[in-house]
Amino acid sequence: MRTLLVSTALIMAAPSLAFAQAPSSELDPILVTGKARGYAAVDSVTATKTDTPLLDVPQTVNVVTRVQIQDQAMQNLGEVLRYVPGVTVGQGEGNRDQITLRGQNTTADFFLDGVRDDAQYFRGLYNLERVEVLKGPYALIFGRGGGGGIVNRVQKTPSLDGVFMGGRAGANSFGAWEVAADVNAPLTDRAAVRINAVFENLDNHRDFFGGERYALNPYVAVDLGAGWRTGLSFEHVHDDRVTDRGIPSLAGAPITGYRDRFFGVPGVNRTTLAADLAKLRLDGPLADTIQVSTTVLFGDYDKRYTNVYANGPATSQTGTVPLAAYTDAADRQNLLVQGNLVWETSTGGIDHILMFGLEYADQDTASQRRNGVLSSTSLDLANPLFPTVTFPLLSRDTVSNVRSASAYVQDQISLGERFEIVAGLRYDRFEITGLDFIADPDRPFARTDEKVSPRLGLIYKPQPDVSIYGSYSRSFLPRSGDQFLSLSTTQQNLAPEEFTNHELGAKWDVRPGLNISAAVFRLDRTNATTPDPLNPVVTINVGGTRTEGFELAVTGRVLPGWQVSSGYSWQDARLQGNDSVRLGQTPKQQVSVWNRYDVSRRLGLGLGVINQSSQFAAIRTSGTTTRLPAFTRVDAAVFYRVSPAVQMQLNIENLFDESWVSDAHNNFNISTGAPLNARLTLVAEF
Repeated sequence: MRTLLVSTALIMAAPSLAFAQAPSSELDPILVTGKARGYAAVDSVTATKTDTPLLDVPQTVNVVTRVQIQDQAMQNLGEVLRYVPGVTVGQGEGNRDQITLRGQNTTADFFLDGVRDDAQYFRGLYNLERVEVLKGPYALIFGRGGGGGIVNRVQKTPSLDGVFMGGRAGANSFGAWEVAADVNAPLTDRAAVRINAVFENLDNHRDFFGGERYALNPYVAVDLGAGWRTGLSFEHVHDDRVTDRGIPSLAGAPITGYRDRFFGVPGVNRTTLAADLAKLRLDGPLADTIQVSTTVLFGDYDKRYTNVYANGPATSQTGTVPLAAYTDAADRQNLLVQGNLVWETSTGGIDHILMFGLEYADQDTASQRRNGVLSSTSLDLANPLFPTVTFPLLSRDTVSNVRSASAYVQDQISLGERFEIVAGLRYDRFEITGLDFIADPDRPFARTDEKVSPRLGLIYKPQPDVSIYGSYSRSFLPRSGDQFLSLSTTQQNLAPEEFTNHELGAKWDVRPGLNISAAVFRLDRTNATTPDPLNPVVTINVGGTRTEGFELAVTGRVLPGWQVSSGYSWQDARLQGNDSVRLGQTPKQQVSVWNRYDVSRRLGLGLGVINQSSQFAAIRTSGTTTRLPAFTRVDAAVFYRVSPAVQMQLNIENLFDESWVSDAHNNFNISTGAPLNARLTLVAEF
C-alpha cells in the first residue's frame, strides 16, 4: 500500500479547494429540496411529487443525506448504494452506473430532481444534497421502467442566507485524488447563485486503471415574489477512464490469485463521456390552496467506449481465457417537460391533496457498435501477452426516437387523524420508431404502447409518529431494453413487461432526527426477459419472476453524539413455477451499518460494516452459473476539527484487508473489491 505522505502533501498544499458543504447551520434554499436532520431525512418531494413527510409515504424510501456522504467520503453513486440494503451494484461493463433493485436489473432508472436522467454514464456526487432510493414499481410518479424502484439525485440549490464557500481536497493510498468547491452568493435580495465544481484523478488497485473526471454546475435561483420561484441549472460533465471488466470465472466461481490482473488491452480499453444537462424549474401558487411546478430538462450525451474482455471462463488456474472485443458509440438528446398542479382542498370534512400532472419526453439516439478482431482470441494466464485489436465489423447501426406523453392524477386523502389514502392513475402513450441500417435495405422499426398504471396506498396512524401501511402499484417496460436502441422483428410483436408490487410496512419517528422503518413485499414481473447467461449479447424470455422480501432500516441520531445509518434486507428472487432458477445479483441477505460517534467537539470516530450473502452473477439456469462469494467489509474513520471552519478526516476502507468481490456484469466479468486503503480529506467551510 502506498504511503499517505503523498496524500497529505497534496491536501496541505491546497487547503482552500474542497468539496463544499453548507455551514453547520442548514441553509434555507430558494427552491425546496427536502429537509433532513443529520443522517435522517424528514420528507421527500419526489415520492408523491408533493412535499410529504416520509412517515406518510406508503412505500420504502431510503435516503442518504449530504452529511452521511461526506462522513463516509463517498466518491460515486456505487459507493452510496452499497450501503443501501435491497440494492446491489453492478459492474456496468466498466462504463456506467448499473444496479439491481428487488431483483430487477437496470441502467436507466435514474432521476435528477424527479426527472428522468437515463443515459448510461457514471453520475457524480459533488453537487448533491441527497440520494433517494424509492423501492417498488411506481409508474404513477415516474412513468415506464422503475420495475424494482428508482434512484433519485437531489441537487443542491442556491440560498439567500448569505455568502458561503467551502471545499474539499482528498487523496487515497492508491494515488487517486480530487478537489472540489461549492460557492453560494446572493446576487440581489431576491436572487442567488450557487456554483459547484470538481476535478478527480482516478486510480484504484487494478493494473492499468486510471482516468480523470471533471464537472461544473452553476445554478441561479430567483425569488420572483408572491410565492413564485425559478431556477436555472447547467451542468457539464467530462469523464475519461479505462474500462475494466474485471476477472473471469473458473468452475462456477471467480478465479483466484488474479485480483489486480487486467484482462483488457492497455490503451484500447477506454470510455469517454461529454454530457451537458440544462434544467429549468418554476414553482408558484395559482391561489392560496393551489401550487404549480414545471421542470424542463435537456440533456446532450456524447458517449464512447471500447471493451476488450474475458468472453468465457478460464480453462484452468494457469490455463487460457477467451477474449472478445467491441467498440460502441452513442449520441443521445433528451428533452423532458413535466408539469404538476397540487390542490389542497376539503370535501365533507375530508382533506385532500390532489395532484394533476402532465409529462412529455422526446429522446433521440444514434448508436453504432463494431465487433473487434483480435490477433489472439485467448489470453495465456501463464504467459500473458496483450493482443492487438481492430474494429472493422459493424454489428449495430441504428437511430431511434422515443416519444412519450403522460397524464396522471393522485389524491392524498386524510380521513381524520388516523387514516390516510394515497390513490392515483397514470396514462402513458409510448412510441418508439427508428431505422436499422445494418439490414439491406434499411429496416424501419416501430411500436406504440398505451398503458394505465395504478397506485393505491392505505395508511393507519395509531399515533402521530407511527404509520402502518399497505400498498399496491404497477409499472411497465416497453420492449427493446431500457435504452431503446433497436427493436427486432420479434420484439415488435411482444407486449411490454409488467411489474406488480404488494407491500406492507410500518414507520416510526422515534423522535426528531431518528426513524425506523420495516416492510415486507412481493414483486411480480411478467413477460420477463434477461441476457442469456452463456451469451449476454442475446436476450432470452424467461416468463414470470417473483421477488419476495423483508427490509428494515434505522437511521438518525441515537444519542447526542451518536448517529447511525443501518439496514437489513432479505430477498428471495426466482422464476415463477421453477424455484431452481434464481435471479442474478440478488443476494438473499444484506446488512449495512454506519456509525459516527463524536467523542468531543473536535474528535469523532466512524465505523461501518457491510455484510452480503452469496449471489449469482447472472440468472441461474444451470450448474455452470457463477456464484459470487459472500463477504464482510469493515470501514472506519477518524474526524478531527482543526478549527470551526476546517475539518480533517481519515477514512479507511476494508480495514481488515478482506478479499471480496464487489460486483459483476455476467458469469465471466467479475470485479474484485479493493484491499485495505485509506483516504485523507480536508474539508473547509467559510
